[in-house]
Amino acid sequence: MKKTLNFLVLFLFVITTYASNVDTLVVYSKSMNKEIKNVVITPQSYPKKGKMYSVVYLLHGAGGNHEAWLGKVPNIKTYADLYDVIMVCPDGHKTSWYFDSPIDSKMQYETYISKELVAEIDKSYKTSANNKNRAITGYSMGGHGALYLAFKYPDIWGVVASMSGGVDIRPFPLKWDIAKRLGTYAENPKNWEENTVVNLVHLLDGKNLKILFDCGVDDFFYDANVRLHQKLLERNIPHDYIERPGGHTNKYWSNSITYQMVFFDNFFKQ
Repeated sequence: MKKTLNFLVLFLFVITTYASNVDTLVVYSKSMNKEIKNVVITPQSYPKKGKMYSVVYLLHGAGGNHEAWLGKVPNIKTYADLYDVIMVCPDGHKTSWYFDSPIDSKMQYETYISKELVAEIDKSYKTSANNKNRAITGYSMGGHGALYLAFKYPDIWGVVASMSGGVDIRPFPLKWDIAKRLGTYAENPKNWEENTVVNLVHLLDGKNLKILFDCGVDDFFYDANVRLHQKLLERNIPHDYIERPGGHTNKYWSNSITYQMVFFDNFFKQ
């Protein structure tokens, strides 16, 4: 009975201590000529006089939107308080893959996330507007997007993570609308080769970006993540790679973000 009461006290402490605020920020994208919704989670301390906050960007997977993270991993609201950071969940369209489509001018989510959204967040909130205080991660399509954007723009993000990321899109020429963004692989192989994360390792110098990625051993993206890990080892690019039991599931991502937030927090405190 005593153990039950102790657990209840701890549970009540957690749910009453964390009081982050969840807002929806609408940002106009000049590159796509439309308004885009984004969830912004601010910690209970916000705004604290004299404090500028680090920001963690969370990208959703295929089929999701700006509310996907809250639905799949509600605990992210507690992490905003626990680590005293702002968390941003953009709407990256159901299947944008977070690059600028070379064949569809209405799909320019690389520009939107890395330039338009970041600029608007830094303008609208009290942020430490530099790559030493800006992190990005995501699951599935969002894991691909996080690594893709960070590899290309280390001046914007100083630390990146990915969970169950689709880090090599080439084995899936008929899946998740990728062909709608890049054209068919048969007719546009260059588009596919230039926009898959595993082929962007040459952009890294091993100095300007902290990298963590993980994948469940039962995930259909597992092989691609292992190949990315091996390629980074061959190029002597420092990184953290984790594989653990699990598949392409909310349960896996809920567990994964717990470790990634510790990784981000350690980076911000350096």
